Amino acid sequence: NFLTLSFPSFSTYFVTPIGTSAIAPPQVSSTMVAFRSLVVAAVLQSCSLAEAFSASAFGTRRSVAAGSASRRGGLSMNAALIVQNKGGGHGELGYQLAKVLSSDASVSSVTILQDDACKDASEPFASYASDLPDVTVVKAPLSSDEDMTADDINAALGGKSFEYVFDNASKGPKGAGKAIADCSKAWGTKVYTYVSSAGAYTPDESTTFPMSEATTPTKDSGQIKQENYAAEIGLPLVSFRPQYIYGPKANKYDYIDWYFDRIVRELPLPIPGDGTQLVSLTNAEDVAALLACSIKSPEAAIEQRVFNCGTDKLLSYNEVAYLCADAAGVARNKVMLHHYDAELYGKGKFPFRPSNFYVAPDVAKAKIGFPGAQADLGADLKWYYEGYLARGGDKKEMSWQADKEITFMPGAAFEQDSIYDKYDPLVVDMSAVDNTL
Repeated sequence: NFLTLSFPSFSTYFVTPIGTSAIAPPQVSSTMVAFRSLVVAAVLQSCSLAEAFSASAFGTRRSVAAGSASRRGGLSMNAALIVQNKGGGHGELGYQLAKVLSSDASVSSVTILQDDACKDASEPFASYASDLPDVTVVKAPLSSDEDMTADDINAALGGKSFEYVFDNASKGPKGAGKAIADCSKAWGTKVYTYVSSAGAYTPDESTTFPMSEATTPTKDSGQIKQENYAAEIGLPLVSFRPQYIYGPKANKYDYIDWYFDRIVRELPLPIPGDGTQLVSLTNAEDVAALLACSIKSPEAAIEQRVFNCGTDKLLSYNEVAYLCADAAGVARNKVMLHHYDAELYGKGKFPFRPSNFYVAPDVAKAKIGFPGAQADLGADLKWYYEGYLARGGDKKEMSWQADKEITFMPGAAFEQDSIYDKYDPLVVDMSAVDNTL
């Protein structure tokens, strides 16, 4: 990239690539050189490069501003916006996605539009400043302002537009959800990537597993309505439907904690069916990598439109139990799996569906270059268990009533009158008993 500047009173100057000293022809006064340097700085500033240049009589010196577009190594402006919810199962995705996009040379800048209902002291929000130094974070009342409009979004973002939008917050085309979609349309966004949910699937008797994007029935959920609205207004929609997510910066632990809560207390694990049902437990880092594939293969992604999002390393409910035991240092023969008929006794506190309910990223691997999950649950459970202990998971008070109702049924293989006594003893109120009798 060279700039050619013509000066009326002397020869044409060829400015060397940005960031190096300009070369003046012979017999040019220091005044002319200084003038030339000031003109160069003015031209570069007018080109809207996010850099500051200081001019001197001896050349042009660059001072790079933090988060500037020049760190991408080019002049292409492909700004990315991540719309991030306040937490929950998808709470870590914005953080991990920002890390992926920040290392992508084709992305000129990354901005997170963060729901201001998030808890700043909790992860991943507490790590924004330290781990995402080049990412701009803007807060807005995404979940609390039901009347939010596109004008409100534009005002919060200072009128900036974005080529790539990753919507990890909208739950339907109203309020912020509609506003984000409308802004994306007005901006001429190249790819609108929406984080939907595999929870919208309603498999029936004809459904084969893993569930298919094309044939599995869906319910009329807010996420499906958001997908439909984006398509109706002509957005270049790419929708991902993730399932159960865990990660190093997560703020929702229900799925895996269920196993550890019982294993560390030497209590039964009431698992519906025979425990061979498969589950897709996916590290948030893998989910973020999959989401980013939408801008690496945009044409193929937009043509396909909907992708299941999850690991390709599927495990059974029983296998997850044994892996958790390994991480906790508990022998597998000490794990008390209790299988039961969910049609008779219900789901209890079990974190997954009683029957098969899982997705796989086969279409994403075939069409947009997703290499498959890099994380391994067995290895990840080691650091997860350390975090579980740090959160006091092994000491927290819990109610075991739902488990008792299942494990106390006829045919249970445990000493039912004592197994829960240590954590949930039976207390009999004798205050009303007449002791004179």
